[in-house]
Amino acid sequence: MLAIFGFATLATFMVAVMRKYATAFVAIIAAPVIFAVIAGFGPQLGDMVLSGLETVAPTAVLLLFAILYFGIMMDAKLFDPVTNLILRISKGDPVKIVVGTAVLALLVALDGDGTTSYMIICSAFIPIYRRLGLNPLIIAVIATMSLGLISGSTPWGGAATRAISVLNLDAGEYFVSLIPSLALTSLFIIGMAFVLGIRARRTVTPESIAELSAEIKARKAEGGEKPTWRTFVNAGLTVLLLVLLVADIAPLVVLFIGGFVIALLVNYPKLSTQGELIQRHAASAVPVVMLVLAAGVFTGILSESGMIEAMADTLLSVVPDSLGNLIPLFTAIIAIPLGFFMSNDAFFFGILPVLAESAGQYGVHANEIARAGVVGQISHMIGPASAPLWVLLGLLKKELGEFQRFSILWVVAGCFAFLGFQLLTGAISLA
Repeated sequence: MLAIFGFATLATFMVAVMRKYATAFVAIIAAPVIFAVIAGFGPQLGDMVLSGLETVAPTAVLLLFAILYFGIMMDAKLFDPVTNLILRISKGDPVKIVVGTAVLALLVALDGDGTTSYMIICSAFIPIYRRLGLNPLIIAVIATMSLGLISGSTPWGGAATRAISVLNLDAGEYFVSLIPSLALTSLFIIGMAFVLGIRARRTVTPESIAELSAEIKARKAEGGEKPTWRTFVNAGLTVLLLVLLVADIAPLVVLFIGGFVIALLVNYPKLSTQGELIQRHAASAVPVVMLVLAAGVFTGILSESGMIEAMADTLLSVVPDSLGNLIPLFTAIIAIPLGFFMSNDAFFFGILPVLAESAGQYGVHANEIARAGVVGQISHMIGPASAPLWVLLGLLKKELGEFQRFSILWVVAGCFAFLGFQLLTGAISLA
């Protein structure tokens, strides 16, 4: 009966979210509470909720300060010099421009916010693409794949945050083993951009390239906004933060709290501007933090009531013992189509915990299931459930169907490249 109540909870939550009967925040709390009461766990609900909140509290704090930190970096225009450098290096060559698009997209995806990333990339490159007559859908496929890879996999990105919170993982343990495959897949995206650039170059006349090259030289001669000492401090602080993260010197949450405090003091020394900054970026941070805390309620009830274990036992009863070690691979493969069609809430809160519990019966750590689950984020970014995609299409003035036809093969290739690199580097294993 516990398994039935568990599956009913997942089905209710997924239907409510996918059919838009309720917001994810409401559905993820209401569904387990309703079925826990029906199952007779009403008197224990308080303890179950507190247990779940305790497991996700570090992740919620990490997410809050990571969003605020990268918000400061975006406000400080940390990546503007990179954009200008890309333009100078390109000299009007479409191949270099498209590769530069990929480099910038991968960098700004660290922000974790899709809308912000798309606006930065489009504002930097749409005028150049239009000037040369390049297909703007090239920007779209590069931007979505970069965001799906980086923002979808980093612990402060929305998808990985859901996986870490719902599976009660340590963010550092989850992320450090994933870094090599992220780097290799980033190189794959840059290589893909090179191929797209070669194709695009064939459609551009030499005269157009020469005119743009002359314009870039004139802009360089005029000089732009000079970097200040704050620019160098921000860049150094960001690099140091990433180095400390990889070296596992301290928990991620501690690193980002410290990084945010330093960045705030460097860029906004006045008390009044500090308050304005926090209020401005709270609009992005608070809803996601609330969702993480709601995920704690969800998992606390399902775990403490025994529903997740009962559901996993039910699934395991139809899985041959010889195939149990393939659950991470199975998770990654099904994440690609499910990521396209489903919302992240439905997949990471509804399906991933059951797969992780099943994998645990075969000695597979939940970290591997989380890493496998984010493989589908690249495909998620071109699906209708990705809200920032509609912003991107609006900026490019393109239709969803046209974009998906252009991008689908590249995106599928990127998903399997990410999966292959995870297997190669040991982020997930078949042993």
